[in-house]
Amino acid sequence: FGLGILLEDKQIKKMVSSYVGENKLFEQQLLAGELEVELTPQGTLAEKMRAGGAGIPAFYTATGYGTPIGEGKEVREFNGRNYILEEAVTGDFAIIKAWKADCYGNLVFRHTAQNFNPMAATAGKITVVEVEEIVELGSLDPAHIHTPGIYVDRLILGSFEKRIEQRTVRSA
Repeated sequence: FGLGILLEDKQIKKMVSSYVGENKLFEQQLLAGELEVELTPQGTLAEKMRAGGAGIPAFYTATGYGTPIGEGKEVREFNGRNYILEEAVTGDFAIIKAWKADCYGNLVFRHTAQNFNPMAATAGKITVVEVEEIVELGSLDPAHIHTPGIYVDRLILGSFEKRIEQRTVRSA
């Protein structure tokens, strides 16, 4: 259930994230100095993963310049505007979720799962994908495949319980 299980076992040393949620255990570990957090703007985080998957070690972005996010980072000026250097992100493992896959690992994502999962799949040395459905080979429309199977190393058919992080209801 997200990072909760890994946090409980203290298996997370550092988080690079655009949003950390409202997890009390996360907050406790952060304040106790047991967990390092690098907050990164969402678009920058997506580009860090995309660049890592494409073999690009770093890139310049204007996002974050002049803020605490940009402190200590290399700055260059292009056409009169300042940019900071951001390093790409790669990992030993990329653990992602997709809607459908065929037995070759070709993936189709649904809704907002398309935001980060395709980039994360390319940035891992080993990519493990949990899917809702594994379909017959040839049944996925090639034009609808978001991530080709060449990036997928392990495919797991999952069973899902969808939790709502914070339920809000209207009073009658």
